[in-house]
Amino acid sequence: MTSDSAAALDPAVTNPEHYQVVFENERVRVLEYTDKPGDRTTRHAHPDSVLVVLSSFRRRMYAADDSAHDLELTAGKVGWLAAQQHAGHNIGDTDSHALFIELKEGARTETGVLGPVGPAVR
Repeated sequence: MTSDSAAALDPAVTNPEHYQVVFENERVRVLEYTDKPGDRTTRHAHPDSVLVVLSSFRRRMYAADDSAHDLELTAGKVGWLAAQQHAGHNIGDTDSHALFIELKEGARTETGVLGPVGPAVR
């Protein structure tokens, strides 16, 4: 996250008991998320991300406009999470465990490169 307002909503800062940075480079940041039944997060923001669900859990999500919706996520699910602000509440009876692979702005992809660059492996 680059701007001051984005930094103020960084989940690793606003909710460090739940979000841990486990990898970061100039193109992505990977956050590990954990919580227990009844736990809540404060409002925070994610850029465009890939969500990898590591355990099945139920949550109530609160959007930036304070509307709420419940969802159930199943272990092994992988999905796209468009940039957003939200807060959450574990409303189930299982711990939550997930990875957020956050994409950083300005990342560029080399065209025509389909695999590792370097000498051929024989």
